[in-house]
Amino acid sequence: MDLFAGKQKMRIFLILPFFLLISLFGKAQNIGVGADVLYNFQTESVGAGARVNFFPNNRLSFVPTFSYYFAFNKVNEYFIGLGLEYKVIRRDRFNIYAIGHGAYNSWLNYEVSPMKGAKQNNWNLEGGLGISTNTCLRPFLEYRYNLKFMETHLRLGVLYIFGCKGGGGGGHRDKRCDAYRTN
Repeated sequence: MDLFAGKQKMRIFLILPFFLLISLFGKAQNIGVGADVLYNFQTESVGAGARVNFFPNNRLSFVPTFSYYFAFNKVNEYFIGLGLEYKVIRRDRFNIYAIGHGAYNSWLNYEVSPMKGAKQNNWNLEGGLGISTNTCLRPFLEYRYNLKFMETHLRLGVLYIFGCKGGGGGGHRDKRCDAYRTN
């Protein structure tokens, strides 16, 4: 039980600073907070993730993430990492971006894996592509490739931009984030 309590404290310690920074940047549309669902094609695993996006309206943004693949999957693991999003195509209503992401990985059920050399603690590097809208509530879809384990996964989620006054859903009025309005 003490080992589990220590892991919980470590997770809180690593994630808490990201959420504390929200109050520093929230009023100027410099930060967004989001959640996503994940699907890994090779392990056929489903997971959930959380992220904070610093400078989401800039060409380059910094994205700390936490992802967890549930215990009912073949692979039960979590990731804590930092991603970079570089907007390759920026339009009024959407962005297409390249992703670079490095992460610490804790593979919780590695003992039952048939993979040779499986271990609990790993470092990963991912690359990929994503697309998102420019509204205040931004749906996004990302395709990523894990270079270490040679796995691909999809992420489907939503990001909320703090301080954005443009709205977030459908309808006829302009709901783009203020930073993308041209008139």
